[in-house]
Amino acid sequence: MNRRAWILFALVAVLWGIPYLLIKIAIDDLSPMVVVAGRVAIAAAMLVPVAAVQGTLSALRRHLGAVVFLGVVHIVGPFLLITYGEQHISSSLTGLLIAIEPVLIALLMVRAEPLTPVRIAGLALGLVGVGVLVGLDVSGDRWGLLGAGMILLATLLYAVATVFVQRRASDIPPTALVAGTTTVSTVLLAPFAAFALPAAPVSGGAWASLVALGLLCTAAALLAFYRLIGEAGPSRAGLVTYANPVVAVLLGVAILDEPLRVSTVFGFLLIVAGCWLSTRPSTPAPAPAVDTPAAAH
Repeated sequence: MNRRAWILFALVAVLWGIPYLLIKIAIDDLSPMVVVAGRVAIAAAMLVPVAAVQGTLSALRRHLGAVVFLGVVHIVGPFLLITYGEQHISSSLTGLLIAIEPVLIALLMVRAEPLTPVRIAGLALGLVGVGVLVGLDVSGDRWGLLGAGMILLATLLYAVATVFVQRRASDIPPTALVAGTTTVSTVLLAPFAAFALPAAPVSGGAWASLVALGLLCTAAALLAFYRLIGEAGPSRAGLVTYANPVVAVLLGVAILDEPLRVSTVFGFLLIVAGCWLSTRPSTPAPAPAVDTPAAAH
């Protein structure tokens, strides 16, 4: 990756490492539906004017289907699943489970990047790591298992969206793409959020967390991530999940007093090793040394 890609990588790692903490704070006083609808509405309110000033909104006309699809698959679905899932598991575990995304991307791109024995071993390691996290951290807890299942389904949707952006939406200006997807998400979620507004007073911390989720973890993070996909491709962009779980765990332990178990560290290391192996590029076989025009070409 070039220097610009590394800067984007670091930015996304931080911005996507803090939302799990902010979600935990926000859902103390706000319903998950209001949290998700609020964060995407704030992001849309910030990005639509920016895209309009840049003159990029017109690019969405040719890609309305892609924008609606990404709004559902990359925002509405994952955001709801993660926010509801965090009602049952810790923010640390949430961040760690999402680290499996590169493995899922590798599975989705198996036709374009055939599996080698090393990559297959990596996929297996990553899945074992998920098993360790889920089996030891939430074993016997039905609600915890439900929460973990929601997070894993959200991660699958993230992987689908990452591949889709690279294949079908890479030519859409990132500002317009994020403005479009957050606007679509706001329209879809607003009617449901209207029936879930808080009846009791909401703390300043919850409101501040919601604003930060919208401005930083949604608008800025999605914009940077789409640019990262364009710079480095979906497989390398998905590797950002190596870093943001570390941020999530550190914040969860330091601020929310969440436990840090040996099984948690072990499971995360297995996932990281699996992601690294499963995303290694396939080594093409050397071309035969035949002195023909095709071989020379």
